[in-house]
Amino acid sequence: MFNESFVVTVEVVPPDGPDPEKVLTALESLATLPFHGFSVATNPVAKPRMSAMALGAMIQQRTKKPAILHLTTRDHNRLSLQGELWGAKALGLTTVMVATGDFVALKDRGNTTTVRDADVYRLVRMAREAGLRTGVVFDTHPENNGLARAVDHLRKKVAAGAQFAVTQPVYDEPGADTIAEATRGIGIPVIMGILPLRTPRHAEFLHTRVAGITVPDMLRQRMNSAADPVAEGAANAREMIDAARNRFAGACIMPPFDHYEIMADIL
Repeated sequence: MFNESFVVTVEVVPPDGPDPEKVLTALESLATLPFHGFSVATNPVAKPRMSAMALGAMIQQRTKKPAILHLTTRDHNRLSLQGELWGAKALGLTTVMVATGDFVALKDRGNTTTVRDADVYRLVRMAREAGLRTGVVFDTHPENNGLARAVDHLRKKVAAGAQFAVTQPVYDEPGADTIAEATRGIGIPVIMGILPLRTPRHAEFLHTRVAGITVPDMLRQRMNSAADPVAEGAANAREMIDAARNRFAGACIMPPFDHYEIMADIL
């Protein structure tokens, strides 16, 4: 996958139950589109979902496209992390993206324990030792001007063995320019995240309630005035793919709310 000059992946959220058929059917319908593989999230927003490793293996069997396994320090101790890495390798998953994972909501902490007995640097090293191509997340925390700290964090991940990075969603060219300049010379490919907008409310929620994401005023105005907000969000996603081509090694498109059908319009 990463031998391509510009890599495009599609992020997948596993189902909240044991039946994968609906999502597999949706992903199978995308297989002829011009992208390189799937990136399978693990318990996003700290809510239980089907095993990303199991779904990733099924995706590869069904679509014949590679799947990237997300793995977090939040959910596993070191024994379990090692087992997950070896299991992924045995199932034919060759690439893993490691992260600390979203924080467990305060209301859930009475019955959900965060583990994190290995930090993300240790998990990067473990993944490399297991023979997996290893990626990391690059989150600039724009809500608190965290770019400089994020770059330092990324350099440490590279020193630990990270081989590529995926950014949080970016929504305009100035934002893409800022990240491209900050990561110039970092030594690994950087892939830009793209999260298509659905409605003005969706744009506002991401901007005000989701850490790590800033939706520019001009784009929020575009969404508010659009006759067809879904089409407007897809248009912005296409614009951002073009912006990524001139600045980054690839793009990771994150269809919102399982709306994989928008990928045909975007790609």
